[in-house]
Amino acid sequence: MIVVAGEALIDLVPQGTGALAALRPALGGGPYNTAVALGRLGSPTAFCSRVSGDAFGEALLDGLRAAGVDVSAVQRGSEPTTLAVATIDPGGSAAYSFYVEGTADRLFSTPPALPAGTRAVSFGTCSLVLEPGASAYEELMRTAAAQGVFTSLDPNIRPGLIPDADAYRARFKSWLPSVSLLKLSEEDALWLGGTPREWLSAGPSAVVITQGGDGLTAFTADGAVHTVPGEPVDVVDTIGAGDTVNAALLHGLAARDALSPSALAKLGPDGWQQLLRYAARAAAVTCSRAGAEPPYARELED
Repeated sequence: MIVVAGEALIDLVPQGTGALAALRPALGGGPYNTAVALGRLGSPTAFCSRVSGDAFGEALLDGLRAAGVDVSAVQRGSEPTTLAVATIDPGGSAAYSFYVEGTADRLFSTPPALPAGTRAVSFGTCSLVLEPGASAYEELMRTAAAQGVFTSLDPNIRPGLIPDADAYRARFKSWLPSVSLLKLSEEDALWLGGTPREWLSAGPSAVVITQGGDGLTAFTADGAVHTVPGEPVDVVDTIGAGDTVNAALLHGLAARDALSPSALAKLGPDGWQQLLRYAARAAAVTCSRAGAEPPYARELED
């Protein structure tokens, strides 16, 4: 079982140009997209979050169930669902503004235990910023790591949600001893400061940086660097692409029985090349269609 911990929200995606363009609601949130992608790829997956009891919340749970994701660890609340308004630039990249005050997902509380059979837990995005939920997710991360569970972190920086950048950067560094795999975009890396080698020295066994159409690069604790190019694709938008990479990496590691620091260290150049190519191919499929629509396993078969 791979557990994904974090927010589920509704993306409001513009259907045209201008401030008053019609908005189409879409299921979203970085962790939510990761969980759906894992389920579609065939990994046993559970979602750990707090979801509203409103109509949007029910639709979010329906989307998880449709992907085969276990929702028994999802907490429920009467507060409304978080909304994220997307703006798509000419290159297909998305920027977001958020409506988060008084919403259900930020009131997440630390569960007494992880689901039975948990092999890995994935964290990231807004859930690690918005209190009081952020502290609860942080506690879950540290507890899982202390129990020897493989942990994955994608900070997926949303600067508009971070009131004190320096405080967040310090907090990010404090998480690294509890992180097995750190995945982040080039933009995230630039905003956070530091280098892959500095982050590796603090705890993670591997750091994977996504570079948009230029591909992915993995840095490992033994000093190796593994790079693959991006998959050529006609980009509709990039919504959910990084989340799909998260899922593909975790799914691929699980398939190789490499969800531990020691197993990750034995992956080797061929293993990393195969894993990164798989993640790049999965992300390309997501970019080829509107919204966060990660691929099914059959779409990635050779």
